[in-house]
Amino acid sequence: MRAVRATRAKSRRRDATRHDPAPSRWSWRMQRLMLTPTFRLAIRVILPLAICAGAATIYAGDQARRDTIVAKVEGWKHDFQNRPQFMVNAMEISDVSPETSREIRDVAHLGLPRSSFDLDLPALKASIETLPAVAEAALQVRKGGVLFVGVTERIPVALWHGPDGIELVDPAGAVTGTLGSRLDRSDLPLLAGVGAQAAVPEALALLAVADPVRDRVRGLERIGARRWDLVLDRGQRIMLPEERPVPALERVLALHQVQELLDRDVTVVDMRLASRPTVRLSDGAAEDWRKIRDLVADTGR
Repeated sequence: MRAVRATRAKSRRRDATRHDPAPSRWSWRMQRLMLTPTFRLAIRVILPLAICAGAATIYAGDQARRDTIVAKVEGWKHDFQNRPQFMVNAMEISDVSPETSREIRDVAHLGLPRSSFDLDLPALKASIETLPAVAEAALQVRKGGVLFVGVTERIPVALWHGPDGIELVDPAGAVTGTLGSRLDRSDLPLLAGVGAQAAVPEALALLAVADPVRDRVRGLERIGARRWDLVLDRGQRIMLPEERPVPALERVLALHQVQELLDRDVTVVDMRLASRPTVRLSDGAAEDWRKIRDLVADTGR
């Protein structure tokens, strides 16, 4: 009987110390919150970020600390950008004339050596392309610290005597430079008159046709921004029409080849009316012609 009582007492003590598996109210609520995605994000991401931001704000609240941070970051940036592998030590320009190369170097004004991070390549490209002799430019930083400038140069094909003096023009009529004297580029033909630079292709075609009398050609003059006069030595002019000037000049040169027209005392060959070309004699030749005509008339009487 005593043994049974002792066994029952031990059983009651075990039941009293056994853990209740059911969660408490606060534990249950916390578990429910942790199952919420928003709450997990706030605990794991937002709260740590807020703590870090608050600590950084408190630390950076002092001006001296901010200046120290900025100075250190700028120092790191300067040391990185000025490493030897990022330095530009020389500038190489593609095959252009010495004058154009000198103008490009003057415009660039880089002050080498210089970090490639300090080079504003788009602005430098735009500055180089403002030069009259440059049609297009391409810039590239190459290995070895070399800034390569590839240039498409405007090639002058004629001289234009315009309101600003003698200027070099390319086949498109773009001005590539200026000259102080016609003798500086005596190898190029001379164009004159308002609007001559806008009709360079037509002028070149006329000069190609006039190759048989090339040694006598002094230039082409644009008249009224509509048509051309071919100017020869001895004050001779060939007045060409507005339409189809090349065939008109070919007719004049054909007459010259057959009858030596331009070797005579002719001052003007007017081809403005293709159906009725006109020849104007010099004053002396005209006077002689009148005398011969009068003499023939008197003899006929």
